[in-house]
Amino acid sequence: MPLGDFTPLSARSALAERADGAATTARGRRRTGALSGERLSPFVLIAPAVLVIVLFRLWPLLLGVNFSFTGDGERNGAAVGLDNYAELFADPLFLGALRNVAWLVLLLPVAVAIPGMLATFIYLRVPGHRFYRSVYFFPAVLSPVIVGSIFNLLLSFDGPANKLLQAVGLGPVDWLGDSDVAMFTVVGVHVWATFGMSLVVFLSGFATLDPALLDAARSDGARLSQVIRHVIIPGLSRTIQFVFVTTMIGMLTSMFGLIYVMTSGGPGGSTYLPEYYIWIQQGQMNRPAFASAASTVLFLVMLVVGLAQVSFLRRTGRED
Repeated sequence: MPLGDFTPLSARSALAERADGAATTARGRRRTGALSGERLSPFVLIAPAVLVIVLFRLWPLLLGVNFSFTGDGERNGAAVGLDNYAELFADPLFLGALRNVAWLVLLLPVAVAIPGMLATFIYLRVPGHRFYRSVYFFPAVLSPVIVGSIFNLLLSFDGPANKLLQAVGLGPVDWLGDSDVAMFTVVGVHVWATFGMSLVVFLSGFATLDPALLDAARSDGARLSQVIRHVIIPGLSRTIQFVFVTTMIGMLTSMFGLIYVMTSGGPGGSTYLPEYYIWIQQGQMNRPAFASAASTVLFLVMLVVGLAQVSFLRRTGRED
């Protein structure tokens, strides 16, 4: 008869308990290992993107900030402290560029409202909405050089725009030669050329909007303005925040081509933006350290404006 048959009952119970304990411990270790793997997997997935951002964004940014405290020309490479920044804020051209940034901030709601309203009408399926979607996006595929050249012809002093104004009894406007008008002209052309991308973002946001809310609002007899204010805007709050920030960044960093082709910063420096000023200092004046100081200021302006916009929009969303 097998030896196990003569093992006392208490000993067999102890052996069984040990076996169950070992199995439980093994299962616990496997569960702990699985949980650890689940916790680490997001970090492993984002690690390549973080590495790229650190190597190609943050590290060059830090090098540029450090470079802005050095000199140019005879003082090339020598530490100059805050001399570049002091000279920067004493330059009327740079101060004018910052004033133009303030105008961009004030005009930003208009630049966001235009694609937002057009996306709303397309979403509500107005007649010809498919055709309008293609037409509105078309300018976004054009080069800024092409757009600037086209509007140079349209807005020249003896061009079609002024001839149309004269036909209705309004005097000609020097769209690109008047320092009080030129900046608004360039901004208007930029909005026309780029709002197609914001339109696509808004349409993507509408895809996440619950149609039942719109149906309920219509059933209650809500007007279009009430639907937009109480249903669409709260439902697209995240999308609106994203479009605000990306549109502001685009205005500060993507208008170089238009300014270069349409006004070359004139008349009298009235259409300078920090981006164009940086190019002048780096490309024409050969002052890379001074241009780095201007780039650092531009980065800080973008950071402050972006954070202020997000904070304001979040607070407005909570109040609604």
